[in-house]
Amino acid sequence: MTTLLYIVLAIIVLITVLAILAPKDYEVNRAIVIAKPKGEVFQYLRSLKKQDEWSPWAKKDPAMEKKFTGTDGEVGALSHWKGNKAVGEGEQEITGIIEGERIESELRFLKPFKSTSDAYIDVEAVDEHKTRVVWGFKGKNKFPMSIMMLFMSMDKMMGKEFENGLQSLKSILEKK
Repeated sequence: MTTLLYIVLAIIVLITVLAILAPKDYEVNRAIVIAKPKGEVFQYLRSLKKQDEWSPWAKKDPAMEKKFTGTDGEVGALSHWKGNKAVGEGEQEITGIIEGERIESELRFLKPFKSTSDAYIDVEAVDEHKTRVVWGFKGKNKFPMSIMMLFMSMDKMMGKEFENGLQSLKSILEKK
């Protein structure tokens, strides 16, 4: 019985130490330069409906169910999706727009796991005909997921998806 008590106590101490050491926050972002003027790029990016044209997740499930509410490209616009296992179910709501510079949204994942992240797209003129786009998201790692993040990298898991999406965005916009 004493041995069992020590084992349980050791497990509790281990979990506590891991929880203390675990990363509490995450942020993933990627950037790309697009050969188009900043204003044109910004106007395209603010549309939730147009995000499906370059989103890597839309490509993973072309049959994904989508529902839009609100005025697309304005604060309060909402995109709800329900797809296969690769994309799950969730919604994205535009929560802030700094005209010509930044689009902020809240991502609410419902399935397979519930979580909320803050997403953003920043645009910056490189010159008159080139625009740097930074696409990212950030959030909090909640227990017990925070412990799992000691052994996994959100950046490695999601970074490639962001790179693929930005490459698609660049291809679409530079063809226009």
